[in-house]
Amino acid sequence: MRVCTRRRSQTLRMWLLIVFLSLHLLVVSLVLSTYHTTCEPRSHPDIQTSISFFNQNTSTSTNTMAAAGSDTLEVEIDSAAGDLAKLEALYSHPLYHMPTPPVPDGDWLLKVRTKRKEEGSNMQQWLSANEDGYDPILWNTSVETHPPWLRFHLGISRWQMYQHKDPNLSALTQQLASHRIVSAVQKSGGTQLKLVMSFRNYGQALFKPMKQERQEETNVNLYYFSDFERHNAEIAAFHLDRILGFRRMPPVVGRLINIIKEIKDITTDHRLVTTFFTSPVGNVCFYGQCSYYCSTEHAICGRPIMIEGSLAAMLPDLSLAQRHSWKSPWKRSYSRSNLALWETDTNYCDSVKKSPPYDRGTRLVDLIDMSILDFLMSNMDRHHYETFEKFGNDTFLIHLDNGRAFGRHSKDEPSILAPLVQCCRIRRSTLLRLRLLSLPTYRLSDVMRASLSQDPLAIVAPLLTEPHLLALDRRLATVIQTIQDCLEQHQHHSDVIYDDITDYTGS
Repeated sequence: MRVCTRRRSQTLRMWLLIVFLSLHLLVVSLVLSTYHTTCEPRSHPDIQTSISFFNQNTSTSTNTMAAAGSDTLEVEIDSAAGDLAKLEALYSHPLYHMPTPPVPDGDWLLKVRTKRKEEGSNMQQWLSANEDGYDPILWNTSVETHPPWLRFHLGISRWQMYQHKDPNLSALTQQLASHRIVSAVQKSGGTQLKLVMSFRNYGQALFKPMKQERQEETNVNLYYFSDFERHNAEIAAFHLDRILGFRRMPPVVGRLINIIKEIKDITTDHRLVTTFFTSPVGNVCFYGQCSYYCSTEHAICGRPIMIEGSLAAMLPDLSLAQRHSWKSPWKRSYSRSNLALWETDTNYCDSVKKSPPYDRGTRLVDLIDMSILDFLMSNMDRHHYETFEKFGNDTFLIHLDNGRAFGRHSKDEPSILAPLVQCCRIRRSTLLRLRLLSLPTYRLSDVMRASLSQDPLAIVAPLLTEPHLLALDRRLATVIQTIQDCLEQHQHHSDVIYDDITDYTGS
């Protein structure tokens, strides 16, 4: 009896062992089939062969991806280098190196005296007005030792904000991008939040914070006078103004700002400091006080404490250099229902050309230059412009306040070109530069991409998306075609083209 029981127990153990081995072999078989699924099939694989092949295949795939990534990177580097080469070639073109006579003393906005101030005077006393209100008194006579912002002010002349190859421009933009900020207060006036930032060397800049992501387009349901002001639009406008050869805009640079250390902790503006709060996700926010978009619903929020923004060099104080504000003849109605006179009167320009200051000098072609700039960047918000009073009517127009530009790349606004279309008048220098920028060698989108890549914020992300850059080429073609239509409508080209570069023989 005991022998039978022992035999049955052994038989049961044997069957259990057989079942266990069978299940084990089944699992191994499934594992092998999984390896074969991820790799190419082999005729007689074993586990070691499958693992070896899997590692080899993974390594090959990784190397392929790395090679592809390397190729893509090389293409991007080559493209960027090509764009920079185009920009350098553009700025070396004779149209950007027109010979200019020495600037007469009376054509500088500010002058330097040799008189020293008594020790103990502060920087606000450096600039002291003479009987005309434009003569700064400086600590010393060496312009090279002055702060970059002061050298910028001293470089403003009757016809341009800065020279083509201004040696001070690099130092000024570096200061705007990196120097310590010691004060931040709200700027009065305007419809949206702006801050005046002060530096240790008494320089100042106008700060516009980021309100919209670069890839976002303006809401189609918003009127032009309700649009956001964009920090990247201010930066891009400065670069475009320079590429067009105008140089009528103060330098603008992008910068990352620490909301706590560089605004909240140093501001003396009670209106501003009371608007700071922490969002539900822990980001530091503020909204200030202004006409539009200054509320908790439209707050400026960091990530969590850093915020992008544009810093534009401030112009000389009004006590030293008064500016005259002019209402644009092509100002929009800023109404949801009414149209401006120029939108209904086809002969509107005839009356403008008979009215001062557009009846003489370069004021009309300067305004048309500004309309071309605005059309290229789709800025519908040019209701006024300014000039320096010292120069009277014979001076350049200051291209300020461009925050509502570059809102939509998918749509062009032909009404912005109304001054050009209705007046059919343009500077020869502007026309030649526009034609130059339409050539593949100097393509506008390429040189704009290269120029913007030099801004500090380009490390975070490109200042303009590719659709915006391509829109520049499309709009440039529209401008050139509009000028061509004007030339065909007039018997004499001189009726259309104002020759401001009589010594230039190119075409």
